[in-house]
Amino acid sequence: CLTPAQPEGLQFLLPPASLAALANSWLQEDCPGLNFASLVTGSAPAQAVLWAKSPGVLAGRPFFDAIFTQLNCQVSWLLPEGSKLVPVVKVAEVRGPAHHLLLGERVALNTLARCSGIASAAATAVEVATSTGWAGHVAGTRKTTPGFRLVEKYGLLVGGAECHRYDLGGLVMVKDNHVVAAGSMEKAVLKARQAAGFPLKVEVECSSLKEALQAAEAGADLVMLDNFKPEELHPTAATLKAKFPNVSVEASGGVTLDNLPQFCGTNIDVISLGMLTQAAPALDFSLKLYAEGDIPVPHARRS
Repeated sequence: CLTPAQPEGLQFLLPPASLAALANSWLQEDCPGLNFASLVTGSAPAQAVLWAKSPGVLAGRPFFDAIFTQLNCQVSWLLPEGSKLVPVVKVAEVRGPAHHLLLGERVALNTLARCSGIASAAATAVEVATSTGWAGHVAGTRKTTPGFRLVEKYGLLVGGAECHRYDLGGLVMVKDNHVVAAGSMEKAVLKARQAAGFPLKVEVECSSLKEALQAAEAGADLVMLDNFKPEELHPTAATLKAKFPNVSVEASGGVTLDNLPQFCGTNIDVISLGMLTQAAPALDFSLKLYAEGDIPVPHARRS
């Protein structure tokens, strides 16, 4: 994916047709048949306030909008994408038929909570890395939730990280299983280079200095030093860069927010963290209907 843009412009990356299709599929999953609760509320005009009850980074507005657009509801945002949330804070107002507001409530909150959680983790990772003086790229991985990748990759960008390759067509990645299937490192990289042509880069996953040197010699653009301990990572990267200065080096595997500074170094260009999409805690939001002139304020989330 591209280098992160400013949060206010990132919505232009999302195709409207994809947003509508995702919103429709999520709503259909939550209510594939009869919606008995709609008889409780009816279709009278209603209004609700979206509250943020835990700290973090706001992300996912386009998805929230798409869900309520499907239900003929209107969203008015009070905070921009990428805002730092200090609970309890009013984030948006939603208006529409009561039964439609409540039909979209949980789907919209789930999406916003997950996207904001990933953006928050990404922002923390970028802050931790840059505080060491390191000037490389913090990235996510392809370890995403099936059917939810667009949301998770978008959340990474809002948080200031890079989403790495979006899918298998964004970069030719040669992993250990590809090498086994091809018969050798040289054959695997050669076939990858042929497949990549001129538009795509080739990255090779390596578990030793020997493999890294073989990959670079065969023509890799990027070498991923996978599951290296920091004390092994940096000398390996230095040796590789000394011989192949134009090859980019990625560190991956076992990286957390706590040990991230240990992976930052002069010869490391990219650090990828699977936990940004796999382990980021969701933020807490609530959507509260209210009568005119009576807006209930929820309590902040207790950790």
